[in-house]
Amino acid sequence: MQLTRIGLTAGDINGIGLEVILKTFSNFRLLDYCIPVIYASSKVVSYHKNILKGQDLPLVNFRNAENLQPGKINIVNCWNENVNITLGQVNEEGGKYAYISLDAAVRDLKDGFLDALVTAPIHKQAMQLANFPYKGHTDFLTQAFEAPENLMLMVDGALRIGVVTDHVALKEVPGMITPERLRNKLNILIHALQRDFGIEKPKIAVLGLNPHASDDGLMGDEEKNTIIPVIHGFKSEGHLVMGPYPADGFFGSLSHRKFDAILAMYHDQGLIPFKTMAFATGVNFTAGLPVVRTSPGHGTAFDLAGKNEADASSYRAAVYLAMDLARNRQEYDAARSNALTKKPKLSEDDDSDS
Repeated sequence: MQLTRIGLTAGDINGIGLEVILKTFSNFRLLDYCIPVIYASSKVVSYHKNILKGQDLPLVNFRNAENLQPGKINIVNCWNENVNITLGQVNEEGGKYAYISLDAAVRDLKDGFLDALVTAPIHKQAMQLANFPYKGHTDFLTQAFEAPENLMLMVDGALRIGVVTDHVALKEVPGMITPERLRNKLNILIHALQRDFGIEKPKIAVLGLNPHASDDGLMGDEEKNTIIPVIHGFKSEGHLVMGPYPADGFFGSLSHRKFDAILAMYHDQGLIPFKTMAFATGVNFTAGLPVVRTSPGHGTAFDLAGKNEADASSYRAAVYLAMDLARNRQEYDAARSNALTKKPKLSEDDDSDS
C-alpha cells in the first residue's frame, strides 16, 4: 500500500498547533498509513514535544521533502534561527513563522512531494503583524494554485455543510447571493462530492437566506429571485438539488440526515449547527482547489497553549479526512483517465455528422 504524504503546517507557534500535531502522531499506527511532514524547525518542534511530558516520538529531520522516511515523523526545517516562543501571546513572530511554514509546504505540494496538506491554526492578527497579505489560509491557497473559486466545506462523517459566503460581514451577505456565485458554489460542491467523497449522484439541500425562506416573499425576495431559479436550473440538468429550506427548523427536525450535503447562505447559518453537532471532531475542507487541504475546526486556543490540555480530536480527524480525500481523488482521476483511454474511436467510415 502506498503511503499518503501529508504536509503539516506549524500554524502559530505560540498556540496549540504543534501540540495537537504531535499528540495525533503519538499514535504510531497512523504511520502505517501516511508519512507526516511537519514544516517548522526541529528546535521549535522539540520545545512543543516537551510540553507533552515524556512522549517518545520518532522524529527525523530533513532540509527538504525529497527523501522522506516512512515510519517516522518527518520535520522539514524551514528556518534555522533561534525563535522566541511566547505561548498564548499574539505577536509578529507567531505570524512570521506560520507564514514561512505555509509557504514552504505549498512549494513542496506544487512540486509533487506531498499528496495533501493539513494546516494548523493561525491567528489573523499575528499574520497581519507579519505582513501576510491575505485574510487567511484559504485565500493564500486559492491564489497560490490559481483556483477560480473555492468552497468552505465543514465535514464530520456524513455531515457536510458548505457556505456560499464565509468570512464577510453579515450586512454584505445579501448582495453577495448572486445567481453566478450560487451556481459556482453548487458546481464545486457537486464535483467535490463526486470526486473526493465518491458519491456518484449527490443529494444536496439548499437553505434559504431569510427567516422561513422568506414565506413566499413576505420577508425578502432573494429566494424567489435568485435561489429558487438556480435550484430549478440544476434540477433541469438532472442534479438532486433541493430547497430552499427554512434554516431554523432544518437541523432540529434532523432533515440534514436525508442529504449528502447542505449549502448554507452564510457563515453562521452553517457553522452554528455544525459546531453544535461536531465541535470536537469537525474538519474544514477547502473544496475547489486542485490539491487536498483540510484543517481542524478550532483556532489557536492561546488560553490552552503550553498546558498539555489541548484536545487533538479535530486535528486527528483532519488528518484522516486528508488521507481519505487524497486516495479518493487519485482513484476517481485514474478511473476517469481509464474510461477516456478505452473510449471507442470512430472509424474512417463513420459519419461524424449523423
